[in-house]
Amino acid sequence: MENYIVSARKYRPQSFSTLIGQDGIATTLKNAIKRGKLAHAYLFCGPRGVGKTTSARIFAKIINCENPGENLEPCGECESCRSFAQGRSYCIHELDAASNNSVDDIRALTEKVQIPPQIGRYSVYIIDEVHMLSQQAFNAFLKTLEEPPEYAIFILATTEKHKILPTILSRCQTYDFNRIGVEDIVKNIRDIAQKEGVSIDEESMHVIAAKADGAMRDALTLFDQTVAFCGNSISYSQVIKNLNVLDYDYYFNIIRSSLSGKYTLSLTLFDEILSKGFNAQHFVGGLANHLRNLLVCKDTATVKLLEMAPAIAAKYLEQASVCSIKFLFDALAAATKCEIEYKNSPNQRLLVEFLLVKLASISAPLQEGTAPMAVPIAAAPVVAPEPAPEPVVEPARVVVQEPESVSEPAPVAEPESVVEPAPESVAELEPVAEAVSHSASVVGTSIRDLMNQRKQQEESQESVQTQPEVVEEKPQISMEQLNDAWKQMSAANEVSQFPNLVAAILATKPVLKEDGTTIVFPVTNIAQKSWIERKVLFTLEGILKRLLSTPDLKLLVEAVAPSEAAKPKAPYMPYEKDAHLQKNYPEYAELKRELELDLK
Repeated sequence: MENYIVSARKYRPQSFSTLIGQDGIATTLKNAIKRGKLAHAYLFCGPRGVGKTTSARIFAKIINCENPGENLEPCGECESCRSFAQGRSYCIHELDAASNNSVDDIRALTEKVQIPPQIGRYSVYIIDEVHMLSQQAFNAFLKTLEEPPEYAIFILATTEKHKILPTILSRCQTYDFNRIGVEDIVKNIRDIAQKEGVSIDEESMHVIAAKADGAMRDALTLFDQTVAFCGNSISYSQVIKNLNVLDYDYYFNIIRSSLSGKYTLSLTLFDEILSKGFNAQHFVGGLANHLRNLLVCKDTATVKLLEMAPAIAAKYLEQASVCSIKFLFDALAAATKCEIEYKNSPNQRLLVEFLLVKLASISAPLQEGTAPMAVPIAAAPVVAPEPAPEPVVEPARVVVQEPESVSEPAPVAEPESVVEPAPESVAELEPVAEAVSHSASVVGTSIRDLMNQRKQQEESQESVQTQPEVVEEKPQISMEQLNDAWKQMSAANEVSQFPNLVAAILATKPVLKEDGTTIVFPVTNIAQKSWIERKVLFTLEGILKRLLSTPDLKLLVEAVAPSEAAKPKAPYMPYEKDAHLQKNYPEYAELKRELELDLK
């Protein structure tokens, strides 16, 4: 079995031209070499896996290379380059400060610095994780770092710059390394996959790059892990399964169900996500990031901020087109708040489920660009019109033709003898006229009869509407019931964990207001009142509602100063003591009477 080398080591950059994502730092270091202006101490800072130690090694190889290329690249053929590649170089030294962080280790290093290089021009000392040095080791290193021999160069690398002493920082040129972009990581993975003969799609590479969080070493480690799981043919479904990454489709479906107001579907999807073993907090963070991606897709100027594979980017653009700006703002604010409150929430699943319900309620009342929901006519309250004055009509002149009557035409009323009805009554007489025209051809009914029927209907309808509403009387609470419930409340599990609260409940008597549903809990000081209102008021009120079966009960806490008059007054003067003894001890009063004693 041949020796296997992981991709992070096998494809480690050997020159500045192959260094990925740190072009500015590479240019600065090459210019310093060209001009011969090398500092005696450098500090490389940045996240893990972004190329700090690799850049230090490349820099050390170039300044000691005997035949550097035109673009200041190490030749790889001289004795200095070959000895460094084989791990036997005497001019490039690496020290792990995590395991060599004592004063003795630094003293050994300073003694080694005094030896000039045997091959090459400089002795380069690369100290990795320099923030792990102890305080005493830093102090022992200061003098050597400030005034080293002219052939000595120190390159310090760290991921935690804030732990470095200011005296060390002031003696070094500091270079801050950035996280590597998703597109740069994808490009490097694509090149390595071609060299290794591995088939991988764009979606899978973007998932690996996003999971690496800007660290190239982590991305190549995930790539090796995926190849070990899938073989030489990698698909998107296998990658998300192996790396335990939640599929993008879950977020698309949740936003789609939220836009349609179907919170039940969102809750079902969330339950499915939990059943697959995903962390709820990671889901909330992913949902917030999904909303952020939709927001940047709303404008062509910010679409470039979307770092996704082309196929997934098309889905984001499609869903962003149906989302309003207001919905995205409100949803992103709710998701961010949920993510902040997640760790301190006693019921974390309920918190996330409430977030999903809230997302569905944001767009449920009224979608942007749509007409408001029409209110059914039946839902509007029916208001009876005021009865109009009955029109004056001469019954002798207005007669409906009877079936038995003669064929002579009925006399027509003269225009000047007819009283015109009021404008309001005309609208009311229209249905009456229709009824007259229909009834005249069937049963032969007079207009006065129809008007009387109409008037009776209006009176009956008005009487129904003017009938007073029956107000359901609320059940009244008696003091006996309240006192029993008050004692039971002090023994409840929610209250028994607070001994001081139990003592306060048993020491006071509740006060029932005149409305019969408001209860006053008197306490002796403001601090006690504030604590009860902040901590247990809602719990106490719920217990009383349950015990008294009164859902609209309200509990108030009032700070009442202890009354001096209510306190029993101790006898002080002699006559007070005499009265106290006579009242409480009858034998004393009898003895005083028999002996004829008098108090003076």
